[in-house]
Amino acid sequence: MKNPKVLKMAVLAMLVALGVIISPILRVEGMCPMAHFINITAAVLLGPYYALLCAFLIGVIRMAVMGIPPLALTGAVFGAFLSGMLYRASKGKLIFAVIGEVIGTGLIGAIISYPVMTIFWGRTDLTWLFYVPSFISGTLIGGSIAFIFIKQLIKAGLLAKYQAALGSKVYDTPNTVLSDSLGICFIGIIAYLAVLVLVKNLLKLTGSALTVYPLAAFLIFAVTGAIYYFVNMKKVKE
Repeated sequence: MKNPKVLKMAVLAMLVALGVIISPILRVEGMCPMAHFINITAAVLLGPYYALLCAFLIGVIRMAVMGIPPLALTGAVFGAFLSGMLYRASKGKLIFAVIGEVIGTGLIGAIISYPVMTIFWGRTDLTWLFYVPSFISGTLIGGSIAFIFIKQLIKAGLLAKYQAALGSKVYDTPNTVLSDSLGICFIGIIAYLAVLVLVKNLLKLTGSALTVYPLAAFLIFAVTGAIYYFVNMKKVKE
């Protein structure tokens, strides 16, 4: 197919269909990891505006066909757009696409979900930060899957070919091990805040739990970032 715009629309349709089909996997209210996988994939392949459209269409179809509450939209559209924008602003650094999804959905989308669910869905048992832990958990799972998947495309030399065929911006992707490692640690900070909200506001725990659990969440990502750095730098040197 020689027309990039037609190909882009075809890929968009495929991602929408795939997003609707796989969205029930691991899903509970407030957490839909596979939607975030689709968001980041669309953001990297198609750009922020197509990613936004993809997330919107998936959300509308899920609400109409599956009876999903407005979380299908608030938990997707902000992350999809910010993922594409940060990927573009960072000139193709994949970790920033993941960070955009985590911030856009895990923080912005989660907070906006409170008035939306209260006004339009009649939920009166919510707080402004109610959805933050579950939304961030979903983005971390889906974002990790997307990160691994797209990294494999990069290593195989396919991502640039797909982007070029789609008429999307193609970035020179040199070694980004350090930025990826720092990005993983940054996500750990967001995980720290999410666990703190969960422990304090939802689980109502006090004492050492307010320190231990959030710190453990951060250390998991910090250690993962360090391991990622040393393992991949060793490969680069070889």
